[in-house]
Amino acid sequence: MTAVSAAAAAYIVAALLFVLSLAGLSRHETARAGNGYGIAGMAVALAATVGLAARSIEAAAVGLIVVAMAGGAAIGLWRARRVQMTGMPELIALLHSFVGLAAVLVGWNGYLSVEANAGEQTEVPADLLGIHSAEVVIGVFIGAVTLTGSIVAFLKLSARIRSNPLMLPGRNWLNLGALVAFAALTVAFVVSPGLGLLTAVTVLALALGWHLVASIGGGDMPVVVSMLNSYSGWAAAASGFLLDNDLLIITGALVGSSGAYLSYIMCRAMNRSFLSVIAGGFGNEGSTASGTADGEHTEVTAEEVAELLRDAQSVVITPGYGMAVAHAQYPVAELTRQLTERGVDVRFGIHPVAGRLPGHMNVLLAEAKVPYDIVLEMDEINDDLAKTDVVLVIGANDTVNPAALEDPGSPIAGMPVLQVWEAEHVVVFKRSMSTGYAGVQNPLFFRENTRMLFGDARERVEDILKSL
Repeated sequence: MTAVSAAAAAYIVAALLFVLSLAGLSRHETARAGNGYGIAGMAVALAATVGLAARSIEAAAVGLIVVAMAGGAAIGLWRARRVQMTGMPELIALLHSFVGLAAVLVGWNGYLSVEANAGEQTEVPADLLGIHSAEVVIGVFIGAVTLTGSIVAFLKLSARIRSNPLMLPGRNWLNLGALVAFAALTVAFVVSPGLGLLTAVTVLALALGWHLVASIGGGDMPVVVSMLNSYSGWAAAASGFLLDNDLLIITGALVGSSGAYLSYIMCRAMNRSFLSVIAGGFGNEGSTASGTADGEHTEVTAEEVAELLRDAQSVVITPGYGMAVAHAQYPVAELTRQLTERGVDVRFGIHPVAGRLPGHMNVLLAEAKVPYDIVLEMDEINDDLAKTDVVLVIGANDTVNPAALEDPGSPIAGMPVLQVWEAEHVVVFKRSMSTGYAGVQNPLFFRENTRMLFGDARERVEDILKSL
């Protein structure tokens, strides 16, 4: 068996492991195994690639590759140990930017190795030079859009810049014009490759990626993170074509297609147009209403909430980003256990975009060992809320906002939400009366059957446990 055939066999094994990884990650019960498959697949792929490279390049170059891998592994382990679950969305957005940057560098390297040396002998036959040029410019474009888009998402999610959408005049026309310009530059580059044209494509794509994500409001950032995941996959696939690496093409296609499908599912859950997500034009200015603009809220103590729970037969808990910030999943899990032992029917209602990352709440609850069978999606729980005695809204805001259904002028109008206000009693855990991440005021806070429990969510849940 030659080194090439051995690497090809290893790539097939790695590709199968990646498919198994996606299959495993699709269900709570198998997610840990799916993650293991993905790690094993990447280890096989890296070993095969380095082994193949060692037979065709100098030892010093192989040493540089190993040093780069060791440095990247060290940084990855360091960040994985330090990052909190609340910081996971922005970390993932930042990692997507690395994939975009890699695609840009691979594209530029392809140009410098082939098109820039058109008069010299290259590995690309003359009759395939046009195809190679198209691969270069498309790979650079997708990578650059992913790079700046992911950086803007990181800055928004980490609160380094405002989450409100950028509302430039004619922003959709700007995006369309950028795509038309890209098509024209691509044709020109294929006909006559040049440094100036590739530079223009790179700058155009960097600006487009920045504008696409800057135009999207904070409340829609979970969809943006998912979409950037898809972009990073297509960027990796483009790099695979340039590097003639079948595994990179397969992996990129898997990530790109699964990310796009996840974005489509989330868009349906938010009543958003999938095409408008790609166009970056569905953001809206959020409301800046004050906390008491819509009426007077009613406060409640932890002892009073405990009394409500003692008398309840059914309880639904709807978590949100505030639960992640407060690390309240552990006392919430203990509260669930105690209520269940008392004969109370306790379930969780999870909105598809709760938190700032797809599946954010599910991961937190699994971490706290909440049973999978009582963690239900929005569509599974909504019809039962009217028959529920008490709903505990722990850190959620926009996903339980009745304005989405009742106010056509709201920035989140039409977005399906958990209809918690239909329950007999609603208790909202919040630090203050401030608006949610989308910047939209929530009329739920002023309903007659709603009580506000202020303070740190973890501390308040622990106070309830003490009272119980």
